[in-house]
Amino acid sequence: MTRRKTRTLLLSLAGIAFSLAANSAAWAQELTVGVVAPLSGPNAILGRQVVDGARVAARERAKIAEADDACTAEGGRATAERLVAAKVRIVIGFLCTESIEAALPAFSQAGIPVITVGVRTDSLTERREKTGWNVFRLAPRADAERAAASEIIPRLWRDVPFAIVDDGTIYGRELAESVRAAAEQRALRPVFVDTYRPQLDNQIGLVGRLRRSGASAVFVGGDVEDVAIMARDAAQIGADLIFGGSETLRQPSEAAPLLAGTIMIGLPDPVSLAPQATLDALRDKGVIPDGYVLPAYAAMEIALQSQGVVAAIANGRFDTAQGSIAFDPKGDLATSPYRLFRFDGTKFEEIALP
Repeated sequence: MTRRKTRTLLLSLAGIAFSLAANSAAWAQELTVGVVAPLSGPNAILGRQVVDGARVAARERAKIAEADDACTAEGGRATAERLVAAKVRIVIGFLCTESIEAALPAFSQAGIPVITVGVRTDSLTERREKTGWNVFRLAPRADAERAAASEIIPRLWRDVPFAIVDDGTIYGRELAESVRAAAEQRALRPVFVDTYRPQLDNQIGLVGRLRRSGASAVFVGGDVEDVAIMARDAAQIGADLIFGGSETLRQPSEAAPLLAGTIMIGLPDPVSLAPQATLDALRDKGVIPDGYVLPAYAAMEIALQSQGVVAAIANGRFDTAQGSIAFDPKGDLATSPYRLFRFDGTKFEEIALP
């Protein structure tokens, strides 16, 4: 190849590289992200958290089109029509099942992916193959808590006699039954299984039966106040019992204080996952990182990194304010966000499984 031809080729390649870089920059500048949340009505305070988190994360790198879905099917359909017309490339937000299910047909027809930060309904992603909805979620599935408890509790208490009790509600019974079934699959049998009467002033009778069963640990499918009362009553009669439960234990207990040593299968506090730089950015904008602020911040980071390309979201792994995030083929989180915690008397601290 002559020197002139070599020079011509190099100039041509440089021109192509410059063109690609220019197109990439233009592509990034043109990114418009729809942010859907209830901005009116009783859920408006939660919707504002979504918008605040998304806006701080965008940092002038994307245009934002806000839309109020009012957490209704009618609001979801109207929102979808408006954002499709606005030519958004990706949509984040959505806290309510009725709204997102009404909006997804229009978004999917337009090829617009949606990342929800709050909808847990299992069927949303279970129907992906049938509906063709390009939906991804940062919130855990409704059944993810049961799956996590079923995995963690049998491992945690495999060497101790344990009991399982529930409050008779659908939620409590399904949670307790999932743990029992998972334990028995591992050839572990609880020494005591029962349904208790919830919201009593004391649970002395139940605690007495638990002590006589020989149990040293108890998993409770119930709310925080029942767990707190059981632990209090056990301490009063000298029964050495460890109580554990679900993420309902993060709720305040008015009937009795939660005792140190109580075990919880729950979600990490979003603030504990966020880098200091993210918290500083929110603080500089006067945004308190409550509720859906940080999940929305993470959703916007995924929107920016993927540029709204469905395949990029489906196949990528993203560094966000809520850690490294990837999605499974259904659009659910590829890794369960649930962890094991122990209450230290003032707060829950994450602990490792033995």
